[in-house]
Amino acid sequence: MPLSRRALVSPPDSLPWPAAWAQPAFRRSLLLSIGLLLLLAARLPPFFAYLQARPGVVLADPLLAALPAHDVSLPTFILIYLSIGATLSYLLPRPRRLLHGLWAYLLLHLLRTLTLWLVPLDPPTGLLLLRDPLVDVFFYGGPAPITKDLFFSGHTATLFLLALAVPPRGWRWSLLAATAAVGALVLVQHAHYTYDVLAAPFFAGLSYWLAGRLVRRTVGFTRRSA
Repeated sequence: MPLSRRALVSPPDSLPWPAAWAQPAFRRSLLLSIGLLLLLAARLPPFFAYLQARPGVVLADPLLAALPAHDVSLPTFILIYLSIGATLSYLLPRPRRLLHGLWAYLLLHLLRTLTLWLVPLDPPTGLLLLRDPLVDVFFYGGPAPITKDLFFSGHTATLFLLALAVPPRGWRWSLLAATAAVGALVLVQHAHYTYDVLAAPFFAGLSYWLAGRLVRRTVGFTRRSA
């Protein structure tokens, strides 16, 4: 059977890379999503520098006021990077799901830049710096720490997005548990307001839904479980 014909009759989530890559619409969408993510990454350092210099407001947060601050950076990033690695190991052999996830991640960060711009906040009282070994180097890119990237919690939203990107089986429940744990840990760190954490799953879900519609319209894949 010719490759293109096999691609049409195979379940979308089980398409091998050669079959997916043979579709021009898939190639265009994949390369465009990667290109836009790289462009966004290049523009984030000056954006975060602008946020840090801008005056903001301190919100009343009864939960944080009652919660002693502790530095839990290490368990936070162990959870985050283990979750990212495990999810990528699942997505990489599944080009349709990977494409959906890439567009969702791009849309998530576009939404986050919008909310950060619209909601100027100063950090919570008792903030302890959350040291991210990768983001601090590649995205913040400045000598001064960034503490005003608050609404909404990017770490919590990313973990929730990973949970949506895998089938609703053991993978998803494990990632949802990791999402809840990371949300709690950034509050213990006082790195975010409670509102930032509670809003994160909403924006992650919206991004994943919008990305699904975009992929279906531009590439023609349908939603099926792997």
